[in-house]
Amino acid sequence: MDTDVGALTIIFTEFYYWITIALMFLIHIGFCMYEVGASRRKNHMHTLMKNSMLIPLVTITWFFFGWWIYWAFAGGPGITGGIGHPDASFAEAATPWSEGMGPRLDDRIQGVFWGAFLLFAWTAASIVSGAVIERIRSFAFWMFAIMIGSVTWSIDAAWGWSYGGWMVEILGYHDAYASGVIHAIAGGTALGILFVLGPRLGKFRDDGTAREILPHNPWLVCIGLFLIYTGFWGFYVACNVPIIGPDAIGGQIAGTTFTATTIYLTPTTLGAITVNFLMSLSGGMLVGYMVSKGDAFWTYSGGLAGIITASAGNDLYHPIQALVIGGLGTYLMYKLHFWVERKFKIDDAVGAVAVHGYAGFIGVVIAGFVLWGHPSSPYEGFAPITPWGQFAGAIIMFWVLGFFPAWVLAKILASMNLLRIPREIELLGLDFASDRDREAARADVIAAKRAMV
Repeated sequence: MDTDVGALTIIFTEFYYWITIALMFLIHIGFCMYEVGASRRKNHMHTLMKNSMLIPLVTITWFFFGWWIYWAFAGGPGITGGIGHPDASFAEAATPWSEGMGPRLDDRIQGVFWGAFLLFAWTAASIVSGAVIERIRSFAFWMFAIMIGSVTWSIDAAWGWSYGGWMVEILGYHDAYASGVIHAIAGGTALGILFVLGPRLGKFRDDGTAREILPHNPWLVCIGLFLIYTGFWGFYVACNVPIIGPDAIGGQIAGTTFTATTIYLTPTTLGAITVNFLMSLSGGMLVGYMVSKGDAFWTYSGGLAGIITASAGNDLYHPIQALVIGGLGTYLMYKLHFWVERKFKIDDAVGAVAVHGYAGFIGVVIAGFVLWGHPSSPYEGFAPITPWGQFAGAIIMFWVLGFFPAWVLAKILASMNLLRIPREIELLGLDFASDRDREAARADVIAAKRAMV
């Protein structure tokens, strides 16, 4: 802090990220309410605790290795560089034993920046949680939460959500507000689990058609989704760097004044993303209402899908583009959800794969066409945004880092009988306090079956 301006800039940036953390916490509250509202009464506490306990588990693992992965693996490794960020000191400072991970007056930003990225990690894990409710073992879900929150998401953010990421440099990948790097990977992860986990008991009839298992408390679902909308404001703002001078990055940032930037260090403004956020939300809600014929669940989910679809390019879109793209993504994800459900008998309990995964994938691809030729980075030599670069990026996020690792881990857990709750417990409900209660429930089911015979 050599000058008064420098001191104010650092203190402002520290407070800026601190506020985003508090706002993003509302996303997790919203997901908890949303999932409990969507689950049946007999599974409420299991659903709540399954999601809540990812907070300490992902926080601790993020501290010990997730944050380091983000800074260390921007180059692949081995694609545009070895293990280490273009500025290797960042990776060194992110190790748990580093002085940078403790309280220091000369480094005010590391802690709040770490916290903002941690909340992104929570969000990715929590998205997966809703899809698998009412039949997954808590232990199994927590393994998936650590995997995506502190490993696979850390890798995808290093590759495609860093100013030095190899996907940005080689593919021209652009995903300013995380259509792919959070939502597509979370949707792909959830789909990989669901392929192995199987549907809830009674979801599909003998003829293969799906039954609709209605939310236990639609009001709680509605409030939860609105809290997610609210928390999304913090999410969007945390995706920016609040203030950088005109001489930053070798003078390659456009303009002659201080500016906010995206995670790629390209100029943006909070005003622009405010308008586009609201327009994409509105497009998604309108189309969600129309395509679902007024179903409240899909109307509010459509608003979320609209934001997610447009997020990849909402730093650069015109507001009308954000509106149309949000609506288009919502329509496509809704149709895909029911097609996949019928074709593959996938039981996505809250539509998380569709709202986050399909919408995120579609949003990344659309950005490639709408922003074709636009610079992806202020650095010279980085590839521009293209449809093929965005499509390759969407494949990496959804399938390579999302679906495949989750499918492999699910197969391993299933082979060890650690993935799914026993059938009799699922029938009676998962909210049992002890092994004794579970055994009593199992005995009750056996007795009921004998009585029926």
